[in-house]
Amino acid sequence: MSSRAATPAARAAELRHLLEHHNYRYHVLDDPEIDDSAYDVLFDELKALEEAHPTLVTPDSPTQRVGAPPAAGFMKVAHLSPMGSLEKVTTPEALEKWHADIRKRLGTDEPVAYVLEPKIDGSAVSLVYEDGVLVRGATRGDGERGEDVTANIRTVDAIPLRMLGDDVPTRVEVRGEIFFPLDGFARFNESQLAAGKKPAPNARNAAAGSLRQLNPAITAERPLSIFVYGIGVLEGHELATQGKTLEWLREQGFRTNPAARRVETLAEVVEACIAWESRRATLGYEIDGIVIKVDSFDQQRRLGSLHGRPRFARAFKWAPTSAVTRLTKIHVRVGRTGVLNPLAELEPVHVGGVTVTSATLHNEDDIRRKDIREGDLVVVQRAGDVIPQVVGPAGEHEPRTKPWRMPKRCPLCKTEIVKPEGEVMHRCPNRACPSRGLETLYHWVGPAMDIENVGASTIKKLWDEGIVRSLPDLYRLSVVQLAELEGYAEISAARAVASIQHSKEQPFSRILFGLNIPKVGWVIARSLALHFRTVEALVAATLEQLEDVEGIGPERAELIAEWFADPENLALVGELRALGLQLALAETDRPPEGRLTGLHYVITGTLEGWTREEARSALEELGAKVGDSVSRKTTAVIVGESPGSKAQKAEKLGVPVLSEADFGALLGS
Repeated sequence: MSSRAATPAARAAELRHLLEHHNYRYHVLDDPEIDDSAYDVLFDELKALEEAHPTLVTPDSPTQRVGAPPAAGFMKVAHLSPMGSLEKVTTPEALEKWHADIRKRLGTDEPVAYVLEPKIDGSAVSLVYEDGVLVRGATRGDGERGEDVTANIRTVDAIPLRMLGDDVPTRVEVRGEIFFPLDGFARFNESQLAAGKKPAPNARNAAAGSLRQLNPAITAERPLSIFVYGIGVLEGHELATQGKTLEWLREQGFRTNPAARRVETLAEVVEACIAWESRRATLGYEIDGIVIKVDSFDQQRRLGSLHGRPRFARAFKWAPTSAVTRLTKIHVRVGRTGVLNPLAELEPVHVGGVTVTSATLHNEDDIRRKDIREGDLVVVQRAGDVIPQVVGPAGEHEPRTKPWRMPKRCPLCKTEIVKPEGEVMHRCPNRACPSRGLETLYHWVGPAMDIENVGASTIKKLWDEGIVRSLPDLYRLSVVQLAELEGYAEISAARAVASIQHSKEQPFSRILFGLNIPKVGWVIARSLALHFRTVEALVAATLEQLEDVEGIGPERAELIAEWFADPENLALVGELRALGLQLALAETDRPPEGRLTGLHYVITGTLEGWTREEARSALEELGAKVGDSVSRKTTAVIVGESPGSKAQKAEKLGVPVLSEADFGALLGS
């Protein structure tokens, strides 16, 4: 058909077809052919045509996603077939028992394949299509009846209003899970707080609440998406397996989870369930387990159900990553750079497989925006399944304590705290504050120098006894002094002192990382060491020379220059050099020369075949530099799964983006 059809009706039909095609490319294939502005031009043309010719409007037109007036309430509707729930398992042993039961019922010699999909933590829905057109969307409800939310369902761009292709079934009921992408969920909660409203405790609640808005225009404002996972009723077509069903749904314009896979052994099922628990934090959406289904529909029918729950499927579930508990007290900890960090003391609660008794609260502004107070019931979440954080209050509480405020003075040295302009964190400006020395020592023996046989508890005892109050004190420590501490004998003390002395051989970059220089982490410390090569050159560097280093901008350059201009810090560096620590780049630390020398790469997302350190080392062995921020100097960005904002920034700057396959080709392997 031409780009300008002969009649308004023909052009409207052509535009609907084009918009459906591009919607499919964007939401299902994740491979758009045109950008948003070009899509908007087509959409606006169709909208103008329909306004000029109202008889051209069809129920499945892309312009009709938001058109219904606010509803007075939701009608209850019966599902075409029951939406049952799945039996839960939580251990490999339970999976083995289930597999054995399946083999027994089907016959021990009959092969059984399974299809695995991430279990989306959202809101289940039923979508009914007649002759390929969406006619009804409903919530799961009690499994037999749900609420008719068709007007809201139509606002979700990832749900097709019309199925693709000409050979569509006379009627089909598609099952899926509406969810809130995590980046959109974060923006939603920020907008809630800005409007003086309570944030949603989790993405699942936000998705369910968005589906039940009486005004579809409100639902349309929220970035909901969907993964479909099956079919309840299908008339006019035959499908034989779960795997083929997912393929067919994708061909018909539905968004299925790209991580779904078919396996043929129980060992593969167990391996996938365990592996996915560590990967869940890398996704852009919440999952709480893995759904496992027997692939063959014939075998599914023969296995049947028990009490409404299918024998042919199980949900392998992990421990929840959020919970509700009481916040008993807000403490302040002074970090190694003088930053005051508020921490929540909690009544013990089980979250994500561990018992949590404390959690981060970020900063005073965040506490005030979320209106978190001592004594509140709060929602606690393990961010990225690692660091516990308080999301916000869990509902209304009366009576409540007064709003929390940051103390005016440092809790350790009583110096008046400051909040630099443009920053959200409060700081203790006293460089002699006990926390500075103690936290620096913790950092030095741990992440920075990795000193064996000397842990945080040892450092605390040495600090309390007044034996070690600075980094040089650590290197003057004797076996006799350490052996007098509780928990140490002469042999263990000798090992610890030997480990401390052995740390003098650590490279220049680790020394810089351990010195507590503001905004100098491991990557920046390594870049500084490679660029300046000696501490003398670094001390003498101008702001312009510092800004020439990969990853260092004007603000960071100024902080580094200020640190090395301080007489106390220069004295510390001199003492460490006199004690024999490496304050220059050794010959063995020189960056290798290779075919990638002079090129700069950034790695983002999760790579399937490499850890981040392995990928970094492979590039550096060929002479490349690997940074942690994207700029116009970046040669390329290597992108794994769930890459985040660095890939987007690369595209904006015109920096090439390499897949993992491209990365392998770059390395020649």
